[in-house]
Amino acid sequence: MKKKPNIIIVMTDQQRADLRKACGYELDTMPFLDEWAEGGVDFERAYTPNPTCMPARVSMLTGRYSQCHRARTNHNAADACYTADLLDVLKKNGYVTALCGKNHSHRKSSDFDFHEETGHLGYEGEKNSTDRELAFADYLCQTGHMEMHSPSPGGVEVQHPFRNVSSALKFVDGLDGERPFFAWVSFAEPHNPYQVPDPYFDMFPPQKLPQVHAGTEALEEKGERFVWLRSVWEKMLGTNVEERILRSRSNYHGMLRLIDDQFRRLVEGLKERGLEDNTIVIYLSDHGDFAGEYGLIRKGADLPDILCHIPMIWKGPGIKASGRMKNGFVNIVDILPTLCDYLDIETPFGCQGKSIRPLLEGREGSEKEFETAYAESGFSGLYWNDADKLTLTGEGAVGNMVTFDCLNTWTQCGQVRALWKGNYHIQMDMMGKGYLYRLDKDPMEVENLWETEAYSGIRREMTEALAAEMMKQADPLPAPHRRYRTKVHPRGYWYQEYVAEDPGVRDI
Repeated sequence: MKKKPNIIIVMTDQQRADLRKACGYELDTMPFLDEWAEGGVDFERAYTPNPTCMPARVSMLTGRYSQCHRARTNHNAADACYTADLLDVLKKNGYVTALCGKNHSHRKSSDFDFHEETGHLGYEGEKNSTDRELAFADYLCQTGHMEMHSPSPGGVEVQHPFRNVSSALKFVDGLDGERPFFAWVSFAEPHNPYQVPDPYFDMFPPQKLPQVHAGTEALEEKGERFVWLRSVWEKMLGTNVEERILRSRSNYHGMLRLIDDQFRRLVEGLKERGLEDNTIVIYLSDHGDFAGEYGLIRKGADLPDILCHIPMIWKGPGIKASGRMKNGFVNIVDILPTLCDYLDIETPFGCQGKSIRPLLEGREGSEKEFETAYAESGFSGLYWNDADKLTLTGEGAVGNMVTFDCLNTWTQCGQVRALWKGNYHIQMDMMGKGYLYRLDKDPMEVENLWETEAYSGIRREMTEALAAEMMKQADPLPAPHRRYRTKVHPRGYWYQEYVAEDPGVRDI
C-alpha cells in the first residue's frame, strides 16, 4: 500500500453476535453483511472488553480495558485515562476524521474534523431540519426507550442509520483526496427503543420467530442479578410481559435488516467513488443483547457470553479473504494496536490490546497470542440489595416516563471478571463466586460446571488463566519514573520474544 489506507469503523450498538445466517441462525437477517464478510475476515470469537456502551467505546479508542481507562460506567467520560487514543494517533499521521452517528465516548464530537451526531432519541445532537425529521424526533422521545407496536413514522430516510450513512458519504465527498480519512460510522441501533418503519416492521413477525434457547427457568442458575432483572421487567411490562418481549425481538430483527440495507448503501457508495480498494472497513458492535433469552431483553447483568460476544469483521487492502474464522480470540481493545501495525507507527504506551494482523493476513506462528479473550464489569464496592432500601426512582433506573435503565446501581456494582479459552468460559466476582460453562455443548450457559467434579481440572486451568490475564491487564500507567524500564512488545504480544535495539525509558 503506497498510500495510507482510509479507515472506516462501522459500529452498531447492542448487536447479538449469533443472529445472522452466516452464524448458523435460521433467519436471514443480514444477507448483505454475510456476503460482504466472505471477502474479509469474519471473526467467530470476537468479544467486547465490557458489555456497556461507554466503557466499550472508550476501550476501542484507547486500546485499554475499563478497569484501567477508568470510564467503567456510562457516566464516567471525564475519568478516561490514557496517553494517546486512536483519534490522536490518526490525526498525528495526517488523517482527516469524522464522527457520523452515536458518540458516547470520552471524546467530544467537536474533536473530530467533521461530525454529524445522532443518539437513541430525537434530540441528542441530531440536526432535524425537515418536518418529517422533527416529527420522528418527537416520536422517539415518546417511546420511553421501550418497544413499539406499530411501524415508526417517516419512513426509512428519517431513521438514524440512513442519516449516518448520508453523513459519511457527505464527509467523503467534501475531501480533496490528498489526505487519508477515518470515519466512525456509529449506528445507535439495534439498541432500544425497539422501533422500526415499514417494510421492516413485519419482516420478521413475532409469531414466526425461532424459540429462544433458554427461558425463565434458567434464571436461578444464572444468579441473583438475573432474577432481579426479570422481576423488574415483570413489574414494568405487566401481565403481557411475554407478548411485549416477543414484539421487542421482532422489532430487533427488523432493525438488523434495516442496518444491513444501510451498510450496503455505504459500501456501494465507497465503490462508486473508487475508494473501496484502499479502505479498511471494520464492522463490529460494542456489546450484545439478551433479545429474549432467559426472559430478558437489553443487557445489564454480569458477563454472560450472549452480552460479551460480538460481531467483528475486517475487510480491505492487505486483509486475506478468509470468510468465517473459527480460530483465534479477538477483542475490541485490539483495534488500535492493529491499525498502528498496518500504518507502521508506534502503539501508544498504556495500550493493552494486541495486533491481530497475523490473523487478518492468514499467517501462522502467533496462535498462542490469541488463545483467550478477557472482559470486565463493575464499578467496585459491595453488592447492593433490598436491605439497603434504595429505590429504582431514587437511583435513576426508572424515569418520569414508563421506562427502565437496566444499567444501574444494582447491576453495575461490585467487580466481575471473565475469560474465554477453547470451548470454555469462566466468570468470577470479587467474592469468589464462580461460573464455568462449556460453550460448544451449552451456548446459552444454563449449566454451571463450577462444582462438577468431572470438570475440576478445567476449572483449575481456567482459574489460573484468568488470574494470569488479570495480571497482564494490570495498568502500566503511570510508568515508573527514573531508572526502571518497561519492556513492551511493539504489537502487544506476551509470548513472542522481542528485544529492542534501544528500548529507552517508556514514560509518560
